[in-house]
Amino acid sequence: MKDHLTGECLCGTVKFSVADRFKAFYQCHCKQCQQLTGSAFASNLFAAPDDIEWVGAQDSITTYEHPSRDFSKSFCKACGSAVPFLNKTKTSLIVPAGSLNELPDMQPQANIFTSEKACWLKQGLQAENFSGFPE
Repeated sequence: MKDHLTGECLCGTVKFSVADRFKAFYQCHCKQCQQLTGSAFASNLFAAPDDIEWVGAQDSITTYEHPSRDFSKSFCKACGSAVPFLNKTKTSLIVPAGSLNELPDMQPQANIFTSEKACWLKQGLQAENFSGFPE
């Protein structure tokens, strides 16, 4: 196990190193996570707030905090990729699993808010698989 993992946004402007000692790894199926990601669910790892070291330009990060609900999202201003952020209460660092360059030691522990899962998820998982675009 590596003690630190690296991560970055798609364009490479935002880079970070995070301790591989996550507290939780959830796949959230709530409607807000569907809207924030444009996908069926968000895959996020939870860590201590101080477990991150920023390597790239932090001034290239912008954060959306919902004005009346308890959720946020940070992303690169240049490419829009999700990047780590502190939750609104500043008690947890949320690390989007897709932003990591290496595999974390922790595997997903739970699918949460499944009562709100995307109506097309089951059919999508049963669809034919291709290693690239279908021909």
